[in-house]
Amino acid sequence: MKTGGELIVEALKANGVRRVSCVPGESYLAVLDALYDTDIDVVVCRQEGGAAMMADAWGRLTGEPGICMVTRGPGAMNASAGLHIARQDSIPMILFIGQVQRDAREREAFQEIEYRRAFTEIAKWVGEIDDPARIPEFVTRAFSVATSGRPGPVVLTLPEDMLTQKTEAVSAKPYQQVEGHPGPGQLNALEALLAKAQRPIAILGGTRWNEQAVRQFQSFAERFDLPVGCSFRRQMLFNHLHPNYAGDVGIGINPALAREIRDADLVLLIGGRFSEMPSSGYTLLDVPYPHQTLVHVHPDPGELGRVYRPDLAIAAAPDDFSAALETLKPAQPHRQSERTARMHQAYLTWSTPPKTGPGDVQMGPIMRFIEENTAENAIFTNGAGNYATWLHRFHRFRRFNTQAAPTSGSMGYGLPAAVAAKHLFPDREVICFAGDGCFMMHGQEFATAVRYHLPIITLVINNGIYGTIRMHQEREYPGRVSGTDLTNPDFAAFARAYGGHGERVEKTEEFAGAFERARQSGKPSIIEIRLDPEAITPTRTLSQIRNG
Repeated sequence: MKTGGELIVEALKANGVRRVSCVPGESYLAVLDALYDTDIDVVVCRQEGGAAMMADAWGRLTGEPGICMVTRGPGAMNASAGLHIARQDSIPMILFIGQVQRDAREREAFQEIEYRRAFTEIAKWVGEIDDPARIPEFVTRAFSVATSGRPGPVVLTLPEDMLTQKTEAVSAKPYQQVEGHPGPGQLNALEALLAKAQRPIAILGGTRWNEQAVRQFQSFAERFDLPVGCSFRRQMLFNHLHPNYAGDVGIGINPALAREIRDADLVLLIGGRFSEMPSSGYTLLDVPYPHQTLVHVHPDPGELGRVYRPDLAIAAAPDDFSAALETLKPAQPHRQSERTARMHQAYLTWSTPPKTGPGDVQMGPIMRFIEENTAENAIFTNGAGNYATWLHRFHRFRRFNTQAAPTSGSMGYGLPAAVAAKHLFPDREVICFAGDGCFMMHGQEFATAVRYHLPIITLVINNGIYGTIRMHQEREYPGRVSGTDLTNPDFAAFARAYGGHGERVEKTEEFAGAFERARQSGKPSIIEIRLDPEAITPTRTLSQIRNG
């Protein structure tokens, strides 16, 4: 006989769980007690949103479901931000929520919420386990749902009294991810389309990639001289210095690359949904019928034809599809070499940081220093804001699993993601980019980095405003500033108060020394970069935007 709490933990172990992020609550004390006797790492966080974002980052960087546990009511709602990120970004994650006892349901008991109504829109499946004997069934199903097809988050709620009830139950077994493979006829059709195309381009996105799949697709691109772009915040899917790389397809896209996509006669869209951000507001491909020949490869058949009607739809995950590409041969080798080389050169020019800008701190030279002084396997994380443009445009990603950033545009993600990444890869450098507004959304998780001795480096790019919103405000309502100014703490002192290392950079030339001292400290570090608000984008100042 085992308690429900013990059966939950047994099912987690059977499915290979190594780490759980949580904020504790009395509603699932029985699970916390069962975790005491296991080797599953329990990462205690300071706010449920940060805990959920850590679980998302784990799923993003491993392909395994990230596990988060929170208490009912306010705790669950705090976690919803991370749940939304995992849904929009197609990340496998399982959120366990303590629930009120079964005999109090439907009475609006203390912190009671009906989670099926609350979370169905942002979870692939929401279930409640009323009978502890069914825990192995529910948990294994949760793992399968979270990872199969289009990955995403699953929510399981756990009534408090169910977790303390003892019962006999079957032993949990590991889940199996559902796979889908391209058929021979589809591969033949793709080969024929490639042979006919004069201006093809591939755009990589989504999840369910791995290092081998990235290598296999690179080999395919080389054989077919195919220019390759990476979808918004999926830039780690192709080496940016490879001669076939054409640039990132997302917010602030290189206009030259946007023209190439619009003028292409064949678009090979692999893994991603090509939603609003990567598609430049649905302008790069016409909805529902693109004028380009569209080959759409996605692991979930429900996504094929949902927005864009493809000429060839292939229900397959990127890893299986990339493996199958090894059988394809180009009809005319080197036909696209000149065009592909021209597009790569356009990317290199676009991704070279500017040397100057308004104010005493120049982000261009700082980005150049980072490029010259970080390893290829360094992991970069960020949340949302104009500051992220410096990372996305000017950092040249070289290797798989070096990026964790929300395509959903959620603020506050970078710091929790950095904590999870450093836990996962302790021997790799982890650098978080955050704006002052973004950092303060989940800045309390810096305490988590200190608690677990995780020497991440966080760059807080402080311009004293909600920069993206101010940019839009100045464009739409010039000179009428409302709701976008910020009052901030001393971020370097903030780091030291938590037991970390803090630096402040007020001139460009101070950054190199501050970065090296942060590295040498061996502590979680914050480098506050005091950026002039005028430096709102790499190419246009706030005044220029205000004045049209």
